[in-house]
Amino acid sequence: MLGFVIARTLFERFPGEREGHLSRVRALVVSRKSCAQVARDLDLGALLRERTDIDPDIAESANVLAALVEAVIAAAYLEHGLAAIEGAVAAAFEEQIQAAERVPVDDKTRLQESLARTKQRVSYSVLDVAGPPHDRHFTCAAVIDGKQLGKGTGRTKKEAEQKAARQALARLGVS
Repeated sequence: MLGFVIARTLFERFPGEREGHLSRVRALVVSRKSCAQVARDLDLGALLRERTDIDPDIAESANVLAALVEAVIAAAYLEHGLAAIEGAVAAAFEEQIQAAERVPVDDKTRLQESLARTKQRVSYSVLDVAGPPHDRHFTCAAVIDGKQLGKGTGRTKKEAEQKAARQALARLGVS
């Protein structure tokens, strides 16, 4: 229900925006982190503690708060219907929508969106893992149509993939 309401809100608010951008913003807005923040803003953890015998640490965990906000939305929908709750849900997530709009697109996403226009895909492979467990360094490749177009090294696999994507973008001439 939450994903639908946010997708519809974004589509209506930004009618000319690319689908990929709207999908990325929607994913950020309905994430566990975002849902937990809305639950905190609405003080749902305190309500849960008042009405149950739950451990305070558990009641304030991101997983519980995110599940709680989604459960409240579902219950409100079942009780009152979509038309009655849609505006309130969008309003509750307004800060998350605005924040998600400001998040810059990362290099992996830029590469994926660029390749999608020509129906190409990128895959990432780990070429090397070096160093002791507490200080790993990963080397990853961005592979497009069987060709390695980017290579990157970082302290995490994600960082190495981002660097490989950046190099692939440069080789493809995408600014």
